Amino acid sequence: MRKASRLFEIIQILRLARKPVTAAEIAEALEVTPRSIYRDIAALQAMRVPIEGERGIGYILRPGFDLPPLMFSIEETEAIVLALALLARTGDEELKAAARRVNQKITGAVPEPLRRAFQSQALHAWGTIAPPPPAIDLAMVRRAIRDEQKLALDYRDELGRATERTVRPLALIYYSEHAMMVAWCELRHDIRNFRADRVEHCEPVDDFFHDEGNRLRQMWIAGWKVNAVPSLETGDA
Repeated sequence: MRKASRLFEIIQILRLARKPVTAAEIAEALEVTPRSIYRDIAALQAMRVPIEGERGIGYILRPGFDLPPLMFSIEETEAIVLALALLARTGDEELKAAARRVNQKITGAVPEPLRRAFQSQALHAWGTIAPPPPAIDLAMVRRAIRDEQKLALDYRDELGRATERTVRPLALIYYSEHAMMVAWCELRHDIRNFRADRVEHCEPVDDFFHDEGNRLRQMWIAGWKVNAVPSLETGDA
């Protein structure tokens, strides 16, 4: 979890708590170390978030502090409901879990009648549910895109040819049947599409392409607009 997301989650935990919460309890909920939570608490206090407490006793959020409310129209709420339902049909398990948490948070925060729109189950996404790709973690790919970290791939194309690649991941395209990774391939010296279900192994490389991601994405988007959306059968050569 990135630091900005973690700080938000800490505020949420403290806001909902009925008694002081220890750093160890917060760390367990967010799957980080207590030392990270101590640093995060100090950072929030430096930003004037009214958190009180100390190590070994626990922390509370002083009454009166809250995040700015999010107000949606009925149509905006229905758009969110349908978008979350569509996420549930991808093969990205981490995104599916995140969609469920978003639904719970917004349902608990919005007033009536918006809450009824979330709970009505009147909007549904139908069709094939994409299975998780067997050999690549889509959550890892998304982190690599954010962090501009290279990935090492063992890839087999539509003709069955196996290659080893080092790529700079730029984007993920979610189809109803599969996910596709768009990346700069250092073997081909060009942007290529890699179907997630054809990846046989994938792991991060201790090498980065900082400050290059946006430029490469603009190259891809410019070519995408000219050549239209890549089809499901688009593979790498």
